[in-house]
Amino acid sequence: MNYRLISKQAELDSLLPEIENASEIALDTEADNMYHYHNRVCLLQIRWGKTIVLVDTLADGIDLDPLFAILGNQPLVMHGSDFDLRLLSGWRGFTADSLFDTMLAAQLLGLEKIGLGSLVEHYFDVDLPKGHQKSDWSQRPLPEKMLDYAAQDVVYLFELRDQMADELEKLGRTEWHRQRCELQVEAGTTGFAGRDENSWRISGARFLKPLGLATLYELWHWRDATAERIDRPHFKVINDRFLLEIAKAVETGKKDPLASVPSALLRRHGKGMAQAVERGRARDPETLPQPPAAPRRQAPLAPEELERQEEIKNFRDKLAADLKIDASLIANRSTVATLAREPEQLDEILQPWQADLLRPCSSFSAPLGAARDR
Repeated sequence: MNYRLISKQAELDSLLPEIENASEIALDTEADNMYHYHNRVCLLQIRWGKTIVLVDTLADGIDLDPLFAILGNQPLVMHGSDFDLRLLSGWRGFTADSLFDTMLAAQLLGLEKIGLGSLVEHYFDVDLPKGHQKSDWSQRPLPEKMLDYAAQDVVYLFELRDQMADELEKLGRTEWHRQRCELQVEAGTTGFAGRDENSWRISGARFLKPLGLATLYELWHWRDATAERIDRPHFKVINDRFLLEIAKAVETGKKDPLASVPSALLRRHGKGMAQAVERGRARDPETLPQPPAAPRRQAPLAPEELERQEEIKNFRDKLAADLKIDASLIANRSTVATLAREPEQLDEILQPWQADLLRPCSSFSAPLGAARDR
C-alpha cells in the first residue's frame, strides 16, 4: 500500500487536476470528537485510481475550498457515510453529488457483519489492522501506524463496490441501494443537531424535582463552560451520571452532595462543582427554560388497526425472511404502526422500493378482512 501525506498547499494544488479528472473518488474522514470540545475533521483519506492521499486538514495555511468544490461534483464511494457526510456538511457545507455506500449495500445483501473490516475479510480474506478507532487524530505528527490505519479505510472501497454492485444487480436490488444512498446524502445535509436551551436536560433529568433540576442546570452549564475552556468533550470533564447523582443529593438534602464524586475529579473540579451547586440552590426553578412540549400521544390503535398492524408485520416478516434481510430495512416497528393507522399513506411514508415490496399486502389493496371474507 502506497500513500502520500499532504500537508502543504503546493502539494494539494498539484493534485487537484488529477482529482477533478478522476471518474470516482473513495473518501473517508478521521475526526477528534473523543478528545476535543468542538468536533473537527483531522484527516481526509482520498483514493482515485490506484492513488491514495491523506490530506492533513489541520495543517497551517492549507486552503481546502478548491478540493471540496471538486469532491462535491464527483461520484463518491464510502463506507458508513452518515457520520462523515454530516460532519463535512457542518464543517464545509459539503453535499455529495452521488454516493455508493458499501455498508448500505451490505445490509441489502443480508450480510451478518457489515463493518468495513468484516467486509474486506469476507470478500478478500484480508484482516485489516485495528486499534486506532479511538485514537487522537488531532495529534501532530501522526504516527506511521495511524497513517497506515487511515489509508486502509479507502484501499478496498472500489473493489468492494464492484463485487457488491454485481451481487445487488443479480438480486435485483440495485435500485433499492440507489434510493437508500440518495436518502443518506439528503440526511447528511442536515449536519448534527446543535445544543439548545434544553440540552442540559440529560437522560434521567425528568425524574428530578425542581431543586434537583435547578442544580442540574447549573452543573451542566458549569461543565459546558469548563469543557470549552480546556477544549475537552463533556465526558472528559465529568460524566452525566455524576451530575445526576449530585443533583439528586442536593434535592434530598444530603450534607455533602459531592460525596459520590471520585477524589481525582474533586481535586480538579471540586471548587467549580461546589459553586455550581450553590447557584443551583439559589436559582428559582421557575426561571429554568421550559421543556419542549411533548408530542401529543396518539390514541391506542383501534381493534381493526391492530389487526392491520399484525397483518402488515406478518407480511413484512415473511418477505424479509424470503429476501434474507433484516425486516426493519423494509419498515421498522414504528413505521408499521403508522401504516396500520394510515395505509393510504404507503407511498408518502416509505421509499419507493419499500412501498413496492409491501404493496401486495392486502392491507393496502382492500379493506381489512376483505381478503379473509372472500
